[in-house]
Amino acid sequence: QVQLVESGGGLVQPGGSLRLSCAASGSIFSINAMAWYRQAPGKQRDLVAVISRGGSTTYADSVKGRFTISRDNAKNTVYLQMNSLKPEDTAVYYCHAAVRSSWREATVYPYWGQGTQVTVSS
Repeated sequence: QVQLVESGGGLVQPGGSLRLSCAASGSIFSINAMAWYRQAPGKQRDLVAVISRGGSTTYADSVKGRFTISRDNAKNTVYLQMNSLKPEDTAVYYCHAAVRSSWREATVYPYWGQGTQVTVSS
């Protein structure tokens, strides 16, 4: 089994910054793509940013230029640096990882973190 544990959420004023972290642990041989999603009340869960194992990144248009996703493969950890936060960024942020658990099996399985609340308000 694999566990993803997020941290770093909280309450911040508009224009402020937060850094989210997500550490993966458990039965891990390698991790392919890692990503952050978010879900606001009454809305669907949307992709915020994704990073490949090699470091290629893709962002939602709404966060381009403000958010930066990065990862530390040695620590099985992904980060989301969020700057110039806006009230519309308020949501529960979820970490996602595509994990290969064994060198014997090439299958990659998706895992989710429990979510961390980010609230942007004055």
